[in-house]
Amino acid sequence: MIIDKLSKRYGSKTVVDSISIEIPKRAVTSMIGPNGAGKSTVFNMLARLIARDAGIVDFNGKDIEKWKSKELAKKIAILTQSNNIQMKLTVRELVAFGRFPYSGSRLTEEDEAIISKAIAYLELQDIQHQFIDEISGGQRQRAYIAMVIAQDTEYILLDEPTNNLDIYHATNMMKIVRRLCDELDKTVILVLHEINYAAFYSDYICALVDGRVAKFGTVDEVMTKEVLSSIYNVEFEIMRIEGKPLSIYY
Repeated sequence: MIIDKLSKRYGSKTVVDSISIEIPKRAVTSMIGPNGAGKSTVFNMLARLIARDAGIVDFNGKDIEKWKSKELAKKIAILTQSNNIQMKLTVRELVAFGRFPYSGSRLTEEDEAIISKAIAYLELQDIQHQFIDEISGGQRQRAYIAMVIAQDTEYILLDEPTNNLDIYHATNMMKIVRRLCDELDKTVILVLHEINYAAFYSDYICALVDGRVAKFGTVDEVMTKEVLSSIYNVEFEIMRIEGKPLSIYY
């Protein structure tokens, strides 16, 4: 996926200002930055949830806007912060939504097998017949990821997958995100507020400030004292855990 001079304005305010990056395949790329940096706006343009004002997103050799919705849904799975599908669905019924781009409302035996495999992959077998509003927040997030897995796409877009989760469930969610890439060969693009999750579980980081790319590169290239301090306007120090750079600020 190649993003070239992507821009978005709201009235007189430029929210995303001519962003150009290339997202590596079969890797986890996180977008970070302070509030108002433009992370979610970029995400929403990649997901075709809002229209861009300028630029292009080249996906598999074609402008993403020119893909038919059903065909694009077989290539890119999208999970936003507001997953407000009807709560009176069971976990299995929710996961079944992932097969709709392929089968519509009539599930085949193959679809059912894929749904069962996704449920097992996220260890949701014991609660698959419970309603979504009866399970915990962490279980609910895993159910949505299972739905995404059932969609069987090349790319997965996640907007703040750790939002409203405690540190235990948030860490488990990021481990699942890592597995999507390492075990299922997915290309994952996500927005994260917590930069240390980005550092520990990503391959690449795109740091945004005021709608522009402040730094794009590997985790080691972005997670430096100089880069983070300039982005967030606070003093950072970097320590390493398991060989990975983690930040503290003061």
